[in-house]
Amino acid sequence: MEVLMRVKYLLVGMVLVLVLAACGSTESSSSTTEGSESTEEEVKDVKVVLNWFAKAQHGGVYAARENGLFEESGLNVTIEPGGPQVSSINMVASGKAEFGLAHADQIVNARNEGIELVALASAMQGSPQAFMFHKGKGIEDFDELNGRKVFVQPGIVYWEYLKTQYDLSKVEELAHTGQHGNFIADENSVTQAFVTSEPYFMELDGVEVETKLISDAGYDPYNIVLYVTKDYLEENKETVKAFTTAFVEGWNLYKDSYEDINKVIQEDNPDIELESLKFEAEAQSEFVYGGDAAEHGVGYMTEERWATLIDQLNELKILEETFDAKDIFTTEFLTE
Repeated sequence: MEVLMRVKYLLVGMVLVLVLAACGSTESSSSTTEGSESTEEEVKDVKVVLNWFAKAQHGGVYAARENGLFEESGLNVTIEPGGPQVSSINMVASGKAEFGLAHADQIVNARNEGIELVALASAMQGSPQAFMFHKGKGIEDFDELNGRKVFVQPGIVYWEYLKTQYDLSKVEELAHTGQHGNFIADENSVTQAFVTSEPYFMELDGVEVETKLISDAGYDPYNIVLYVTKDYLEENKETVKAFTTAFVEGWNLYKDSYEDINKVIQEDNPDIELESLKFEAEAQSEFVYGGDAAEHGVGYMTEERWATLIDQLNELKILEETFDAKDIFTTEFLTE
């Protein structure tokens, strides 16, 4: 009888040991799984490629980074400057970067080349591209360019558009090289410019100028557009949402803190002066915070604007075929 009791106690003890071992294993497994998920959710590395060297036109990206907005969203963001030898579209399309900045007409043209991109938000509601004149030599309408030397980049889209809208057969078209010596020397000449930069440098040279926006002719693509590839969007919606939200809020913060953020921008582009960045930030303010953004918020885009641009590029025979504007942009990640 005593032997039986000992066997009984031994069996009960073995069962308890097995149960406790099983519980410990489950807890350990659960803890490992939770830890793994937590680590995975902590930080996601992504890269955004700018459309040019760091400038005030990228203020929202830098403001988002400096204010910790990306970090709060679980993103570790690398900002890579663009330049004449760097194509943000090629880098994003090849998978070397997740996000990019470009002008709307570049994004449409990429689609024409078989690169499916999706625009997420536009930093600028309109284009600051313009023609620049010596003071007192401006024009009311573009047909008044006839009889003048016009320094313009060969093949630039808005010039091709203007030539379809106006008879510019008497314009002396000369290649724009990025230098303004010939323009300065000829008071009747005209040169392409951005109202956010060239007038500042002309002022430094003691040259008084006036400008006329290209958008006055009806060609007005969104500028500094945040985009990703269609595939990346479909596979990483939460990351895209987090980045877009931080991008927009960054621009909201830049509005009142641009002088502080410009110092950070200058660290990435030491060749640009703070006064130049200040001029650009103030000159671009209406493009960023005005227009539709005044009512709907920074980043806002409409189907009508995208459809108009697609039609314009098609009429210029830049596109092989048109496509639905809804295929190239989304406002899903914008909140009013």
